[in-house]
Amino acid sequence: MGSIYLIRHGQASFGAADYDVLSPVGIRQAKVVGDHLAALGVRLDRCLAGSLQRQQDTGRLALTQLAKAGAKAPALETDNGFNEFDAEGLVRALLPALLASEPQALEVMRNAAHNRAEFQRLFALLIADWLEGGRDPAGLEGWTAFLERVQAALQRVLDRAAPADNIAIFTSGGVITGLLHLITRMPALEAFEANWQIVNTSLSVLKFRGHAVSLATFNSDAHLQLANAPQLITWR
Repeated sequence: MGSIYLIRHGQASFGAADYDVLSPVGIRQAKVVGDHLAALGVRLDRCLAGSLQRQQDTGRLALTQLAKAGAKAPALETDNGFNEFDAEGLVRALLPALLASEPQALEVMRNAAHNRAEFQRLFALLIADWLEGGRDPAGLEGWTAFLERVQAALQRVLDRAAPADNIAIFTSGGVITGLLHLITRMPALEAFEANWQIVNTSLSVLKFRGHAVSLATFNSDAHLQLANAPQLITWR
């Protein structure tokens, strides 16, 4: 039986001009997860990441730590299918319809770093609208299209996998949520309730035999807990 390690990227730069950059905490998280995989004795046969900078940098830093520990560290491959959905585009497309019932929403979204709890509440409402909208609302990649993209990316991995391969995929919370929904058949809205709890650089493990896939572990942050550094436990 093979294993796929889904690793969420390290903390990005929430509220900054460019979100898609690891924060100093995110850099440290990426190194810690690499050390953890080495300590577990995981032998990786392939490593993939989406093309987003935060995904690529998390993978690169983790693999560097694996190599330093003398563990096998395959070259990092890129598959755009593991990119996150366009959260900024989603907000731009769906926020206008929310303003009638939430007139403060625009100001909250503009100052998200200073209104984290309220941002999360409003973002959850927008996600619920996105899930109900189906395919490509206002030119945006819809939930259905996103799921199809993520599922196709997973199938490409399985098509090339040997039966006992260990494969790491450095990706994002939405992709992990989509796979959780597809594999467990959990309703999409419930899957996103789980999404809000996915810790940066947490490990979710899929087991596969051929193209049959099951969820073995979800959102493990043991490596961060063992680091005894509470500041490393982040969700955005």
